[in-house]
Amino acid sequence: MQMTSSKAYFVLQVLFLTYLLHMSCALECKTCQKDNLDCLSSENIATRHCENDNDLCFSWFDRTGSGIGVQRDCISTNAADYKMIKRLIGGRDSGCVKRCKSKRKKNMSIIRFWLRPLQQSSIRRSSTLNQVIDKRLNPELDSIRQAGTWKAERIISTSQSAHIKVERSTNDLLNFCANNYLGLANNSEIIKAAKNALDEYGAGLSSVRFICGTQTIHKQLEQRIAKFHQREDAILYISCFDANAGIFETLLKEQDYIISDELNHASIIDGIRLSRAKRLRYKHKDMSDLELKLKESFNDKNENIIRLIATDGVFSMDGTIAPLPDIRRLADKYKALIFVDECHATGFFGPTGRGTEEHFGMIGTIDIINSTLGKALGGAAGGYTTGPKALIDLLRQRSRPYLFSNTLPPPIVASAMKAIDLIENDSSLPGRVLENAKYFRTEMQALGFKILGDNHPICPVMLGDARLASQFADEMLKRGIYVIGFSYPVVPKDRARIRVQVSAAHSKADLKRCIDAFAQVGRQLKVIK
Repeated sequence: MQMTSSKAYFVLQVLFLTYLLHMSCALECKTCQKDNLDCLSSENIATRHCENDNDLCFSWFDRTGSGIGVQRDCISTNAADYKMIKRLIGGRDSGCVKRCKSKRKKNMSIIRFWLRPLQQSSIRRSSTLNQVIDKRLNPELDSIRQAGTWKAERIISTSQSAHIKVERSTNDLLNFCANNYLGLANNSEIIKAAKNALDEYGAGLSSVRFICGTQTIHKQLEQRIAKFHQREDAILYISCFDANAGIFETLLKEQDYIISDELNHASIIDGIRLSRAKRLRYKHKDMSDLELKLKESFNDKNENIIRLIATDGVFSMDGTIAPLPDIRRLADKYKALIFVDECHATGFFGPTGRGTEEHFGMIGTIDIINSTLGKALGGAAGGYTTGPKALIDLLRQRSRPYLFSNTLPPPIVASAMKAIDLIENDSSLPGRVLENAKYFRTEMQALGFKILGDNHPICPVMLGDARLASQFADEMLKRGIYVIGFSYPVVPKDRARIRVQVSAAHSKADLKRCIDAFAQVGRQLKVIK
């Protein structure tokens, strides 16, 4: 049976480590007061055999006279417990850990680097967990890679901004994939407000709201949010995902109906699943289909039934805007409530940033609004529900994410309040981001790209194929433009795209550089002519 590449690599690691130790310190081991590097004694490497019923072991090392040899007791394709050496680190006497002082510091740093994976491999796992990993998790991971939908996480080494840097790169990158619509994530006034709150109120509350997790600033922010949206009251959550998880289950009973747009955000879908209400789904922005679903619910003559139309204000993957005036007309006709998620609208959409209902000139006509503090309003975290006081009071008593999650940290609360201050004091901010979005859309469409959505900073560049979207994003990165390819399951199959998000922080020069890079890569990959 042949040795797998990963196991062969492991063997080479140990052999190389042993060689380095002989070169640097193993022959002159003594107590070290400065470096504290554990030395490997080649005379103290013992054999070990399989102990778990279903866990095959691999390559226990045995002392074979002149050097290190490999004793292959058994071979496994799924060996997870790589404790190949019973006592890897120790002195000549068993149980004695010796230290080494070496003049060869370079070798010692190399040893540390090689020792890391050996130390990590000592983590124990049960045989049952190994079977689950091998038979369920690894095949699923392989299928994701093979489909070209693997989502790698690039590590940013700067603050969130229009210009960023990522690890292993010294180049400045233009960031076109953040929800930082107003460019406030690294705003100096917001950072100062967060620091002041940290000093005055601490890092956190270590409690849920109803026990000892409510400070004056939490109530102040809730009042500011309600006033901003012209509502009676508001309630804070640790995220808008939690706000969406808490609203439907609390408000609706088994006899009620939820009528939901088919492209609603995953958090709305998951929140609806937690509810016991009857669920109906209408085609995206299709008012004829919505009316059919409302008629279906209206056949139920129970007067105590709640009918709730649930929609995103702006749809995050398509950049489309819900037709709220038409939805309001149908809601009134069929005695339904309207719920709108405003995460991709609050703070920057509408003349003063009040969101989709302000965009349509109908502030105050939506029954329930959920939104976030984690996008335009400083970009940190947090979500909320705002609406009638009776609903907010009920959520405080019954909403499980609110009752069983820690309260929002004070620095985030303070930064959100400062963001609202900035928006209210500078009405040009929302206009700036929409002007940038209009310019980007116009220029990209002129090049021949298909851009979804309405005049909104979310600008999906449609590519279709998942691998193409991933390759396109990689090529853009080479040109200093940071964008991400989106594919299934985030978007439907064969609807892969690069979602460009324009910010008020982008200059015209930034936008032009991004458009030029799209043109180059688009022609290279034969997306445009």
